[in-house]
Amino acid sequence: MDWLYYENTAYEKGYNLVCGVDEAGRGPLAGPVCAAAVVLPKGLILEGVNDSKKLTEKKREALFDVITEQALDWSIAFATVEEIEEINILNAAMLAMKRAVEELKNPVDFAIIDGNRKPPLEIDCEAVVKGDAKSMSVAAASILAKVSRDRILRQYAVDYPQYGFEKHKGYGTKVHVEALKKYGPCEVHRPSFLKKILK
Repeated sequence: MDWLYYENTAYEKGYNLVCGVDEAGRGPLAGPVCAAAVVLPKGLILEGVNDSKKLTEKKREALFDVITEQALDWSIAFATVEEIEEINILNAAMLAMKRAVEELKNPVDFAIIDGNRKPPLEIDCEAVVKGDAKSMSVAAASILAKVSRDRILRQYAVDYPQYGFEKHKGYGTKVHVEALKKYGPCEVHRPSFLKKILK
């Protein structure tokens, strides 16, 4: 498999700086949605980098440092619970990805986006389904987004210990749902995601 196919194709077309973009946290019942954008040096394959869902938490944490050290540029951005509630989760995910690209220190001219939809960017971009398993820079972005979001949820676990955020990271596990029914939601929960659970 050619991890650099999408990056190299863009460079061959004359683009100068190409970033990979991915998000984490569309499905959970709590917390922000997080996105990352990563620009890797041309031709760089990072050992061990893969779709973040295929890696252990420990491995993702280790790779976070490798990626941020070796990337030419990277950024992490969020859309808040309030924004998710206001514009819906899909639009919030697109907003977080747009912010991640725009917050790169050096403007890129092409973005490879994980998924089947493109955020409203001012630059050319391509949506690649399962891009985090096909593109090195998207896979790197998926790790940065996932680790960044998990760190926030671990902090929530300190602030709201009754929900067990450190274990499920806000996803609707049995433990999380039971805690919701027992204690009710807190301010980091997404009200629109709880309607079916808390009838």
